[in-house]
Amino acid sequence: MPKNAPKPIPEGLNTVTSHLWFNGNCKEAIEFYKKALGAEARLPAVESPDGKSILHAMLKLGYSNIMMADAWPGQWEQGPKDSATTGMMVYVVDCDALYNRAIDAGCEVVDEMMDAFWGERMGKVKDPFGHCWAIATHKLT
Repeated sequence: MPKNAPKPIPEGLNTVTSHLWFNGNCKEAIEFYKKALGAEARLPAVESPDGKSILHAMLKLGYSNIMMADAWPGQWEQGPKDSATTGMMVYVVDCDALYNRAIDAGCEVVDEMMDAFWGERMGKVKDPFGHCWAIATHKLT
């Protein structure tokens, strides 16, 4: 019999948690994000009964979590096709190192690394699945 949850927000999650959708390639994306961004699996991915898609997965990147899944038939959410509808902002101590790691793993450069006027060093990449990642280090206040 199920028990009541001890808290309304699960341990380790924030009020807002990103959920990325994929077009049948979530399994590959999980492995890619581990290699390119240093993400870690927070829990085992849940596969569909036929093993062809991912129903739910969660990765941890730094202090944040990202939920992921392949798009479900009949649902509004879909993975990127011609463009992405959202982007991820990743703050790290050494943005140049993570940016170069992501490119070496197969990400495409969207914006070259730069010192932005608002006080951050940042660059943006697009992963092979169509999601964009701005990678930054906050430098000035």
